[in-house]
Amino acid sequence: MAAQRAPNSRLRESIDAVGCTYEALAKDVRRIAAENGEITQTNKSAISHWVNGTRQPTGRTSQYLAEALTRRAGRIVTLAEIGLDTSGSNEQDEEADPVLAVTKLGRADVERHHFLAVATFTTAGVAMPLAYDHEATARMLRARTGTALVGAEDVDVVRQITAAFSAADERLGGGHGLTTVTAYLADTAAPMLRGRFTAEPLRRAAFGAIAELAYLAGWKHHDLGQEGAAQRYYQVGYRLACEADPHGHAAWMMRALAHQALSLNHHCIDLAEAALTQGVGHIDGQTEALLHITHARAYAATDEKPAAARALLAAEDALLRDDGPQPSYSRVSGPAAGTVASHTARTLTDLADHVGTEQQHRDALIRWDPVKYKRVHALTYADLGDSLAAQARADEAVAAWSQALTLMEGMTSDRTRKAIMSLRSTLAIYQRRKVPGAADLARRAREALA
Repeated sequence: MAAQRAPNSRLRESIDAVGCTYEALAKDVRRIAAENGEITQTNKSAISHWVNGTRQPTGRTSQYLAEALTRRAGRIVTLAEIGLDTSGSNEQDEEADPVLAVTKLGRADVERHHFLAVATFTTAGVAMPLAYDHEATARMLRARTGTALVGAEDVDVVRQITAAFSAADERLGGGHGLTTVTAYLADTAAPMLRGRFTAEPLRRAAFGAIAELAYLAGWKHHDLGQEGAAQRYYQVGYRLACEADPHGHAAWMMRALAHQALSLNHHCIDLAEAALTQGVGHIDGQTEALLHITHARAYAATDEKPAAARALLAAEDALLRDDGPQPSYSRVSGPAAGTVASHTARTLTDLADHVGTEQQHRDALIRWDPVKYKRVHALTYADLGDSLAAQARADEAVAAWSQALTLMEGMTSDRTRKAIMSLRSTLAIYQRRKVPGAADLARRAREALA
């Protein structure tokens, strides 16, 4: 990219407005890049060069810079606002048509030359459902007159393919079959939504099936640490889900966005509460329990202990209800009881209850099929080891982590890789203390990361 000759006064004014130093802003940029699976060397000198116009950010760095300023300002700061939008349009604008949006998303993902180069996780994107005008979009979509007739078998095939790749994802990681999933989404599944349906229930079922496939694509990106791409799929999945079921399915997709935010240490209480408001009264007890447990985690992340405890109890109560079949969109996360136990453990971790965390992880392990949900077992054993280490039970921690590494073999997953990396500092201490098995486990961790 050619060097900018004039100083970037817009960028300087934006930095002055948030009142931070170049060094602090550079640190923010590096952290946001890491959230999106990239390592950058941005420092205060780079910020100075961008402000003076002698250089410009390359690759996705301008997106990270805009996001860093957004977080400090507490509002959306666009590339145009900081003088770095060279495209002539605001790249943060979403397509008004979710069918077109998911089609373009999948194609760009397959081609790899545009979408992944600019996709950045944004805090503004977390709250997208709170301001979404579903009714306006629904009117636009219903005004269409399709020509190709879509039948129940077409929808069933989409669900079968989604189920097959979901199962493979749990055993082999998010990197397995990603291109195949996104190509099918863009070229076969999404175009189906422009067809003609013989009945309204079939139309809703089609939108629901494609929303579930979009969720899977987002989940696979999340597992690979590509959070910007995952967020885009979750957003468009939410918009498609609104056409299928503006209560239950839409609430579930809000939960997906909330969970991603929690995994990146962003607050999302408003979104978790909105998901409950939208879903309760329209969903079964198993699905409602999963919404409550997300609410609990959101409260725990902000250290609101009494509210987190109430949400945990609400999840347990909902789980006991037997009031109807659980829909496919929420079954994708596995047995609800196992998911509730797993996320209860994470809630208790945030509340520093390591004994309770250990018990919930052990409870989760017996509720998940170890073959069907291999990655879940691997990550749960890793977390169990952490809770044991926090209780100074080194021998047991090493045993749990060893089991985790065994299960992680052959997976293409950034989450499992990060879990292995997180063990290394504690293992170094254990090695110095001559804890049995620590040296061998450290060697295995090095080999897995290599």
